[in-house]
Amino acid sequence: MEPITKFELSKEYLELLQTGIAEENTAYITDSLEGVNVADIAAILDQLQTNESLYVLRLLDFQLAADILIELYDNTLQKVLQELETKEIATWIALMDSDDGADILSYFSEKDREEVIAEIEDRIKLEQILELLRYEEDTAGGIMAKEFIRANKNWTIVQTINEIRRQAENVEKIYSIYVVNNRQQLLGRVSLKKLILTAAETKIEDIFDENIISVPVYMDQEEVATLMRKYDLESVPVVNAKNKLVGRITVDDILDVVQEEAEEDIQAMTGVSADIEESDSVFTISKARLPWLLIGVIGGLMGAKLIGFFEGGLAKYLALASFIPLVAATGGNVGIQASSLIVQSLASKSAFDDTPWQRFWKGSLVALLNGVVLGVFVFLVVVFLYGFEPLFGITVGVALFCVVLLSSFMGTVTPLVLNHFGINPAIASGPFITTTNDLLGLAVYFGVAMLLLKL
Repeated sequence: MEPITKFELSKEYLELLQTGIAEENTAYITDSLEGVNVADIAAILDQLQTNESLYVLRLLDFQLAADILIELYDNTLQKVLQELETKEIATWIALMDSDDGADILSYFSEKDREEVIAEIEDRIKLEQILELLRYEEDTAGGIMAKEFIRANKNWTIVQTINEIRRQAENVEKIYSIYVVNNRQQLLGRVSLKKLILTAAETKIEDIFDENIISVPVYMDQEEVATLMRKYDLESVPVVNAKNKLVGRITVDDILDVVQEEAEEDIQAMTGVSADIEESDSVFTISKARLPWLLIGVIGGLMGAKLIGFFEGGLAKYLALASFIPLVAATGGNVGIQASSLIVQSLASKSAFDDTPWQRFWKGSLVALLNGVVLGVFVFLVVVFLYGFEPLFGITVGVALFCVVLLSSFMGTVTPLVLNHFGINPAIASGPFITTTNDLLGLAVYFGVAMLLLKL
């Protein structure tokens, strides 16, 4: 068997494909995409114009086109859906897993959604999709799929295997066989290995494993991801309030959640106030970035005003101005370090994590040690390398020590407070904490200078 090689999209191939589309060379298009992975075809279509992507999709097998559709970038997908006929959309949705079909329908307005629903002929698939649309999109119910294998506890091994063959037509990946009672309540699971090795007339209730982890439909998707990562689960069953088995979440669904949450945290930490992608319009990206940039500018103006209050002192000790960047940069770095560690620990949500007070005291001790080291180091450099008087070196060193303590305090407490009030604590690791620490650092710097240098 030849090893599977990764497809690499080249500029030359993209140009040839676009030429083939322009010339309606269907043979070249289909032949060149033969055997290419679904995700790679989607990556190709993301580089094309909307009309070109549509042309290629309509040339392909319906099932392949449906699989490609759900792999497209959101921006590309939205443009493609706007140009598709209602009948086409309904046909492709009927070929998708229920959770993917629900995701596609979520892009439409209520009116357009009803038109698509009316065209879906597979009533079972439609019922599954409509059920999923009832749940919030960031919950276990919102990300679960309705396709899974279940077996009644009263069935024999033979009955179960026959049922698996029937149900497996609609299930792409089989991780576990979930065992239910006559009321469809989840009892446990049985592995394929045990099914194969057990005598044909044995009942499922005699061999299934009762130790199974399940999640309720209302559980937040981040909690589901944490649970699956902790217990190394490939899939997890989803139950309703009556413990009735209603769906399952697979590891590929969770990978999407992890990526989505990571992107949100990164954007929050960098001061982007909305979920954006590189393919979004200039106006959309600018609108998402501007709020925190404006806050940064306002913070800078306030800093300039604050420095203005100490013009007399600066005139007397002009060298003080030379160390303003040092104080501001150190305060910002310490704050970001402290807040990033707290955000990381909050995201892990381990039962063995420290309490907020433990985190606070640990952060304080770290800040105390770092502050002493940095303060002494700066004092030595200012006095022995730059040649300033000892009192001036002590002033800069003590000020830096105080700034490190204060910035660490802000970086530790701010994400804990935001998390307590249900606000994404990653915000504290971005421009918010940097701007705040810049202002506080300047105030502390000049305050210490006033006390020690008698400004």
